[in-house]
Amino acid sequence: MKHRVQLPLRHFFATPPTPCPYLPGRLERKVVTLLAGDSPDSLHDTLSQAGFRRSQDLAYRPACDDCVACVPVRVDVPRFRPNRTQRRILNRNAGVTAREIPPIATREHFLLFRKYLLDRHAGGGMVEMDFADYRAMVEDTPVDTHLVEFREADGTLFGVSLCDRMGDGISLVYSFFETDRSGRSPGTFIVLANVERARLARLPHVYLGYWIAESPKMAYKINFQPIERLTLEGWVPMARAEVEERA
Repeated sequence: MKHRVQLPLRHFFATPPTPCPYLPGRLERKVVTLLAGDSPDSLHDTLSQAGFRRSQDLAYRPACDDCVACVPVRVDVPRFRPNRTQRRILNRNAGVTAREIPPIATREHFLLFRKYLLDRHAGGGMVEMDFADYRAMVEDTPVDTHLVEFREADGTLFGVSLCDRMGDGISLVYSFFETDRSGRSPGTFIVLANVERARLARLPHVYLGYWIAESPKMAYKINFQPIERLTLEGWVPMARAEVEERA
C-alpha cells in the first residue's frame, strides 16, 4: 500500500553545492537536520522512511538542482529470496560468521576500513579520515546503532557493517570489507547476511541508501529483489524494467 510520509516540524538546512562523489561533472546539495530531541530514534525512523540517511548525529537527503538520480531504496525482507548468483555467493562464504557488537571503534576495524578505502575509493573524500574521524563515524550516534563483525573460520576479519536498528528494519549506514576477497563478492555477501538478520528479527525492511543507475558503485542495489523505491506517493516496488529505462 502506498503511504506518503509526513516530515516532522523541525529545522532543516541546505548545504552549499560540492562536487558529486558519484556522477562526474555534477554538483550535489543536501538537506540536513539534527537528530535531537526527546526521541531521536522515533525521529530517525520517520526521516529514514522519508528517504533520509544518517551520518553521526545528522540526517541528510540529496536536494540537488536539476538532478534526481539518487533514489532511496529498501529490500522487501519477507518476500526476498536469494537468486542463483546470490546463493553461490552465500555458499562461497559459508565459513564466515557474523556477530553483532556495540558501536565501538577499534584499531583492527580501522585498519581494514583504511585498506578498503584505498583499494576501492582512493579518490573519495573519506580516504583522508584518521582514527579520530573513524571513531566519530562509529560512536557518535544518538540512535540505536550497532556493528556487525564478519570473521573467517580462522578468526581473520572479513568485514564490518555499521547499522542502525529501526522500528521497521535495519539501515545499513556503511560497510567495508577485505578487498582481497573480491572473488567471493564480499559486499553482496554482507548485504545478504544483513537481510537474513532482519528476517530473523522479523523486521520487514533493510534500507540500502540511494540507488543511482549511472553509478557502478550504487547501481548494484537493484540486484536485491524485490526492492522498493521511494516516490512522491510513498514506497512502491521497483522492477528491473524501470532500471533499464533509467539507465
